[in-house]
Amino acid sequence: MFEKILIANRGEIACRVIKTARRMGIETVAVYSDADRNALHVRMADEAVHIGPAPANQSYIAIDRIMEAIRATGAQAVHPGYGFLSENPRFAQALVAEGVVFIGPPLGAIEAMGDKITSKRIAAEAGVSTVPGHMDLIADGDEAVRISGEIGYPVMLKASAGGGGKGMRVAWSEDEVREGFQASKNEAASSFGDDRMFIEKFVTQPRHIEIQVLCDSHGHGVYLGERECSIQRRNQKVVEEAPSPFLDAETRAAMGAQALSLAQAVGYTSAGTVEFIVDGDRNFYFLEMNTRLQVEHPVTELVTGVDLVEQMIRVANGERLSLRQDDITLDGWAIESRLYAEDPYRNFLPSIGRLTRYRPPEEVDGETLKVRNDTGVFEGGEISMFYDPMIAKLCTWASERAGAIEAMRDALDGFEVEGIGHNLPFLSAVMDHPRFVSGQITTAFIAEEYPDGFHGATLPPEHLARVAAACAAMHRVAEIRRTRVSGRMDNHERKVGAEWVVTLTGHEGTTRLEAVILADRHGADVTIDGDVLRVESDWTPGQPLASLSVGGESLVLKVGKITHGFRIRTRGADLIVHVRTPRQAELAALMLEKAEADTSKMLLCPMPGLIVRIDVAEGDEVQQGQALAVVEAMKMENVLRAERKGVVSKVIAAAGDSLAVDDVILEFE
Repeated sequence: MFEKILIANRGEIACRVIKTARRMGIETVAVYSDADRNALHVRMADEAVHIGPAPANQSYIAIDRIMEAIRATGAQAVHPGYGFLSENPRFAQALVAEGVVFIGPPLGAIEAMGDKITSKRIAAEAGVSTVPGHMDLIADGDEAVRISGEIGYPVMLKASAGGGGKGMRVAWSEDEVREGFQASKNEAASSFGDDRMFIEKFVTQPRHIEIQVLCDSHGHGVYLGERECSIQRRNQKVVEEAPSPFLDAETRAAMGAQALSLAQAVGYTSAGTVEFIVDGDRNFYFLEMNTRLQVEHPVTELVTGVDLVEQMIRVANGERLSLRQDDITLDGWAIESRLYAEDPYRNFLPSIGRLTRYRPPEEVDGETLKVRNDTGVFEGGEISMFYDPMIAKLCTWASERAGAIEAMRDALDGFEVEGIGHNLPFLSAVMDHPRFVSGQITTAFIAEEYPDGFHGATLPPEHLARVAAACAAMHRVAEIRRTRVSGRMDNHERKVGAEWVVTLTGHEGTTRLEAVILADRHGADVTIDGDVLRVESDWTPGQPLASLSVGGESLVLKVGKITHGFRIRTRGADLIVHVRTPRQAELAALMLEKAEADTSKMLLCPMPGLIVRIDVAEGDEVQQGQALAVVEAMKMENVLRAERKGVVSKVIAAAGDSLAVDDVILEFE
C-alpha cells in the first residue's frame, strides 16, 4: 500500500480524501494557493506545499507546480479529487512519466470519456442509447446557429471538457445560441483551459440520473445503484439522493448494465459515473461519463456502505475488487444538500466574505439515522472569489425516504452560517415542497417552481402560530432576565406581564397574534388566539439557536435579537418577530416606515466580482433585456441586462474593476 499520497485539490474534497487516507494509515500531502494558506485541508494534511497565486490557472491547474510538489515530498500517488486536473489527460500523462500513480482511470479512458464528443461516439458504438446531437467541434457562433436549426430547438450548448454546470447553456432561439455560445466558450476556457464546444438536443421534462461504477485493473467491475440529481440550478446540482424515487428495479438493472458496458469498452478502472437523462416513460439516454469521483458520492456510500475513496486507492494500488455485484445492496435512503455561498434572495448570485459563524449540526452514525457533513471550511475562514462557492455537503440517511427528508429538515434548521449569503433557506424550502416530497421532480423543478427567484418560504398558519408561541415564551424569558439585573433602585422592581402582541413580518406578509402566557417551572402554556400551545426549552438569551418543543412537536429556530423581538429563520422562512405589550403594539402601529433609497435609475453590481466588460457607453439608448455589462465571480460569467428602456447618463465602472455588492456600475437618465 502507498505510504504517502498527494491530493491535487482543495476544499471539502481534499478534506474528504484525507479522512479516508488517515484511516488507512497513509500520510497525506496538501497543496495550497495564496488564498488557501490557512484552509482546512492544509491544517488536516500531514504536509502542505504552497503552489502559487490564488487564480486556479496559476496554482491548482498548473501541472508543473503540482509536479514540483510531488517531487519535493516524495508522494507515491496522487488523488485528484474532482474538478481542476481530475480529468486532464496531460496531468495523468505527466504522472506516468514521473513514475507516480494516478488514483483514477488509465490515460486512455480519461481521453475517451473526458471528451464529451468522443465519449458519445464510443457510447453509441457500445450500444448505449444517446441523445441526438452534433458531436463534431463547432467553429463559431454562425455554425452553432446553423446546427441548432438542424437539430431543432431547444438545444444544449456544452463545453467538451466541461463539468459542474460550467460552459453549459440551454438555448431556445438563434439569438440565445449566438450569445450563449461565446459565453460558454469563455467559461470553458477559463475553467478548463479548453474552449471546444458541441451541441445536442435538449430533452424537455427530463430527470438526471447517474450510475456509480467501480472497476479494477483485473477486468472486474460493479455498479453501485443510482443517484437522482434532478434538482439543479443553472445545470449545477443542488440536491441529490440515492436511490431515485422514480426508477424501478428493471430500469436500474438496465442502466447499470449499460454503464458497465461503457466502462469496459474503454478499459476503465477506479470509480466513475455514467450520467443519463431519463424521460417520463423511463427511457434513458447517455449524457456523459465523469472519470473521477463525483461531488455527490456520499449518498452512494451511505446506502451501500462502500467507501469509494478507499476503493479508488486500493484499485490504484493494483488490488482486486473484493465486491461482486450480488454484494451490492441498497439499504435505506440518503439525501445530500449542497450548501453554497450564494444569496438566494439575489437570484443565487455568489457571495464572498468571512464566515463569522459556522456551526454544522452534530454528525450522527446510528443504526436508524445518519447525519454527515463533508466540508472544507471553518468558523473565521474566508470564502474566496477565486473558487467554487461550495461550503459543505450535508447528508442524511434513514431507512425510508420520508425519514431521510425529515432528518434533513432538522439538520438544515440546525445549521448555523453567518457572515455571507448562503442557500440554506432555499434548501429548507425544497425539503418542504410538495413536488419534492412526492418525488415528482425534473431538472426543470427550480425554474418551474421559482420562476421569479426565491423570496423565502411561506409557512402554513399552524407553523406560524408555533413560531409565535415560541417567540412569546423566549421573549418572556429575556424580560425576566432583564428584571434581575443588579444595581436596581430600591422599590423599583419591574413586573413581567402575561399579555403580548406577536407580530410576524416576512415574505408571506404580516401576521398579528394575541398571546397570553401562563408559566411554570417546566415551561409555559402560551395561548395564541385561543389555542393553547405548550412551550418547553432550555434556551437562554443570547443563544443563536433555539431547540424547543411547541405543542408536542420539535421546533428549531435560528435566533437573532432585535428591539422588542427576534429575527427568526426556520424552514426556509426569514421572519421579523416583534413581541410587545398591548400598549407598545398600539404605539408601534403609529410609527412611520423608513422609505428605501431609490436606485431605480442605477445598475448595481449584484455580487462581489470582476467587471469583464461594459457593453454600453454614455448617451446610449438601451432596450429592455439588452446586455449592459458582464461580471465574473467564482468562475462564472453573469450578464447584467436592462430591466426597461432608458438612456445611459454615466458609466462609473470599467473592465477590470473589482466591485462589491451594490456598487454602482451605470446611471440612467
